[in-house]
Amino acid sequence: MKTTMYIPRLILSALLILSSVAFAADTSPPSPRDTELEKAKAAIARKDWAAAQAVLEPYTVSNPRSADGFNLLGYSLRNQKKYDESLVAYKQALTLDPKHRGAHEYIGIAYIQMGQLEKAKEHLANLDKICAFSCEEYRDLKKAIAEAK
Repeated sequence: MKTTMYIPRLILSALLILSSVAFAADTSPPSPRDTELEKAKAAIARKDWAAAQAVLEPYTVSNPRSADGFNLLGYSLRNQKKYDESLVAYKQALTLDPKHRGAHEYIGIAYIQMGQLEKAKEHLANLDKICAFSCEEYRDLKKAIAEAK
């Protein structure tokens, strides 16, 4: 009789422990937000390209593995017509993440703006491989290339 009562108590204890662990996991503080990247995105939303650049340059120095940071830096530079500098940033984003769809789209747009349509088409081809069934970045770059012809 003692053994039959012991097993349900053991199971109940195990369930209580597991539920407390799960509860503890649920109440852990959220991961810290990347406030610098959020500041840059807010500046970009305002089309304040210089402010975004001012945030993103030190951001990419302190976060040298952030493909998103380099992509946004390239975007900010391109919108200031600093094409050569934007290409450096986009290429770094693509070095860090060769499948970064945004960087492929934006570097393609930069090449269009620089009159280098063939290089833009190379990035469209990359997006075609990356996006299984098309994606927004592919469609946007394809449209920009068509309009540039």
